[in-house]
Amino acid sequence: MRDFSIYSVIILNILITIRYCWLLYKGTIKPALAMWLFFTIAVGMSLITYMANGGYSFLDNILNTTDIVYVGTVTVAILIWGDKSSKFTRFDKGCLVAVLIIVLFWIITQNHLVTNFCIQGILVISYFPVVKRLIESRENTEPFSVWFIMLVTPAISLLSSKGTLATVYSIRAIVCVALLMLLMVRIELLSKKRLLVFDKKLKGR
Repeated sequence: MRDFSIYSVIILNILITIRYCWLLYKGTIKPALAMWLFFTIAVGMSLITYMANGGYSFLDNILNTTDIVYVGTVTVAILIWGDKSSKFTRFDKGCLVAVLIIVLFWIITQNHLVTNFCIQGILVISYFPVVKRLIESRENTEPFSVWFIMLVTPAISLLSSKGTLATVYSIRAIVCVALLMLLMVRIELLSKKRLLVFDKKLKGR
């Protein structure tokens, strides 16, 4: 079961990376650069503090390990193909400051456990830019197919995770992605409702 979990997570994250980068290249999606940059910093720090706290290996938290490759690749892809709407806003810069403060805390204290839990908070904060973007634009710019796989992957990773921190990492991912997908569904429904109202107005003329 452990091998199944490890290989499945690796394959799924590779598929997610390829799919997301392809959609970005085609201009189908408009991801927030800030969110993915936060992911890259936080995911890297999460794995470092996880391994330092318990002496675990890369495979003991396979989701965190493969996430580094995934989010790092997507961040670079956004820098290359992302449009102007992917640039940093004042809100994004404020979130980045919070990320850097926690990283500084770890450098000074070397408290791996506390830092890791703080990083999970960073990873929650990392969703704020895309949530803000969805609410303000009232348009869903994220692919359901990719986020659905991102919901399934951490669930599978729980089968091979070792230690409390690895479990917290996976559960945090499941909750955050699930909530974001609910928001995406709501945005889609509201968008369709607005179109129906607009069509009725046109027909009523």
